[in-house]
Amino acid sequence: MGKNNVKVTINDSVKEYPSGIVFEDIAKEHKDEYDAKIVLAVVNGKLKELHKKINEDCNISFKTVMDRTGYKTYRRTATFIMIKAIRDVAGEEKLDKIKVEFAIGKGIYNTILGDVEVNEDFLVKVRARMDELIKQDMPIIKESYDLDEAVALFGKEGMKDKERLFKYRRASKVNVYSLDGFYDYYYGFMCPSTGYIDKYELYLYDEGIILQLPARKSPDIVEAPKTQDKLFNTMKESTQWGISLDMETVGALNDKICSGKVEDLVLVSEALQEAKIAEIASDIASRKGVKFIMIAGPSSSGKTSFSHRLSIQLRAKGMVPHPIALDNYFKDRKDTPKDENGKYDFECLGAMDIEGFNKDMTRLLAGETVEIPSFNFKVGAREYKGDYMHLNEEDVLVLEGIHGLNEKMSYALPAESKYKIYISALTSLNVDEHNRISTTDTRLIRRMVRDNRTRGTSASGTLSMWQSVRRGEEENIFPFQESADAMFNSALIYELAVLKQFAEPLLFAIEKDDPEYLEAKRLLKFLDYFVSFTCEDVPKNSLMREFIGGSVFNV
Repeated sequence: MGKNNVKVTINDSVKEYPSGIVFEDIAKEHKDEYDAKIVLAVVNGKLKELHKKINEDCNISFKTVMDRTGYKTYRRTATFIMIKAIRDVAGEEKLDKIKVEFAIGKGIYNTILGDVEVNEDFLVKVRARMDELIKQDMPIIKESYDLDEAVALFGKEGMKDKERLFKYRRASKVNVYSLDGFYDYYYGFMCPSTGYIDKYELYLYDEGIILQLPARKSPDIVEAPKTQDKLFNTMKESTQWGISLDMETVGALNDKICSGKVEDLVLVSEALQEAKIAEIASDIASRKGVKFIMIAGPSSSGKTSFSHRLSIQLRAKGMVPHPIALDNYFKDRKDTPKDENGKYDFECLGAMDIEGFNKDMTRLLAGETVEIPSFNFKVGAREYKGDYMHLNEEDVLVLEGIHGLNEKMSYALPAESKYKIYISALTSLNVDEHNRISTTDTRLIRRMVRDNRTRGTSASGTLSMWQSVRRGEEENIFPFQESADAMFNSALIYELAVLKQFAEPLLFAIEKDDPEYLEAKRLLKFLDYFVSFTCEDVPKNSLMREFIGGSVFNV
């Protein structure tokens, strides 16, 4: 090996390169070996950005936009370019703030406050500026600043949210990205230059702009946003709650915790949720003929606790609710379909005894007495234990399961007899104005904590099966969410500050040689933004108790 060379191993092949070469140059040599654009390197088990230099022998693999971390890198870079373009078009002096709000399908909804009219003409100019920045393939520069320097820099940029966030940062350094003289902070890695963002689109929506990106598995196709008005309005309502509480970012939450006023925040957050549950119960009570309340939502949405709290509100309206888990209508294990890997697919509609469910529910609606089954998961079979049911005038069934919104599940029941509710943890809190918190991450952390508490599952175990869970949600839940009569957001503004104390020890237990180590490191870095507080102030009927324990309900 040459004196100034390094030995690099890629896919079992070894090659020498001059010391100081950047990963991007090596990635270009190997791009034809990958199905999509390379955006990150994995060097000796650690994620690295492509602008980094190699100064020692190493093993390298690459992440593309089709990988989870690579896709987030692409999305983050596109967001940075969009914000830069908006600032250039509007003029910094006319902007109060640009806020990256929340995900709508494969797009990100953004709002712009200031002396700016967000219309088609403005959108055209922003798109043209983005295209110009991308065509010029401008470098995205990453520099490490002392904490005080970073705070001063962002104060100068008018980013008070970042000043607030860094007040609680324990590290003495902050990584800052810059693009053509514009400085910003991002939670996560970036592409090395603007030219990497070759697929995106902008759309006007409501009062803001949607940055639409390709789906992770189809990186060359940007589809137009699908109308999701109910989901959007639910997210917008939650965002307004955050604004009214001055609780839009993690820095604001940390301020509240450290000022000793978190108890009030907890009580108000819980009261807002209870008011929403009462509103849904009132709507159900006002509809004559409703006998089946169908509740569905993705994993760790708090469906079970919600159904209990909804039942209490229904009783207050003079109704008599009876909870039934749709899981009781699973087919026996021997009849369960298998996936492409030969494993039982418990999340597909074919795993349900649809005919049996509709027969029982139709008989109940006709006034007959029906024996309701229960499913024994240990032996993989349905059992009948004398649980007979008859529907009187004031009785309603509260049915909870992943297929609750799918009409094929309840095809035989009249539409007027059903009331559908979609529930999910739709996080409205941001790390700061340009770094949104993924609703998926919130649910993942919830599930990790609950799985460990109730099943003894390690964090690695939860992480390893999460993508399979997500695929099931994409196929069986999300396509039907807009058909719901009501949506309920189970996210609580304060919850990640509580979950942190339970999740961190589980994540720290994941060893470096574990396939889930990189994801564990990402989540630990994310949780580091939060100041934690004790769970003693969390009410016993809170949806949070389904995950951390101590609930008054049997969850």
